[in-house]
Amino acid sequence: MRIDKLLANTGYGSRKEVKQLLKSGTVFADGEKVKDPKTHVDPEKQQITVNGETIEYKEFIYLLLNKPAGFISATEDEYDETVLDLLETEDIIYKPFPVGRLDKDTEGLLLLTNDGQLAHQLLSPKKHVPKTYYAKILGEVTDDDKTAFENGVELDDGYITKPAKLHIITSGPESEIELTITEGKFHQVKRMFIAVGKKVQYLKRITMGPLCLDEEELKRGEYRDLTEEEVELLKNYKPE
Repeated sequence: MRIDKLLANTGYGSRKEVKQLLKSGTVFADGEKVKDPKTHVDPEKQQITVNGETIEYKEFIYLLLNKPAGFISATEDEYDETVLDLLETEDIIYKPFPVGRLDKDTEGLLLLTNDGQLAHQLLSPKKHVPKTYYAKILGEVTDDDKTAFENGVELDDGYITKPAKLHIITSGPESEIELTITEGKFHQVKRMFIAVGKKVQYLKRITMGPLCLDEEELKRGEYRDLTEEEVELLKNYKPE
């Protein structure tokens, strides 16, 4: 990797600013001063320092966010704050993006990464990666609804959903449920309940594939890096 690209990717400024930095003589690779922007370095094998500080470089970043309501699952938006506004600069410089999306008013587990191959793998309709949601429902959720979801319900555009697993936690005028789906149509959970005459009042994603949201560990708006084990689980994940 060229030294100017490395420095730009790790937040040391634009290519123009990086060139000025190199000219200043404060960039070293294994103790050797580097001034030529075209110099190739290997940050995984060499120690690269700027003003005496070692650059910590990684090609990919994998973040697990407990998304709060009010944020858009996008990298930029003209009117609303996005989930990237919740990240520290040291993570933003890797240009992560949300894998799939949660509605603005939906909370819970959201994966952000710059690994396009993994994102494609998790979002591919052929993979049927399960996602579980906790929801509060206006209306009494019944066993008939469980059966309907297992068979697939017709959405407002005529689409028949794939089989989904509905677990009723409490049932009454206001019910609590967990729903596992293996696809990600627009507003799908909300539209599925509309199809059976009910309304979602609150929605939170609690699992995605092998990842689970631990709210004791991550409060709303907090995030953490995935462990190496979790990344490997994601990369090798095969739904049952």
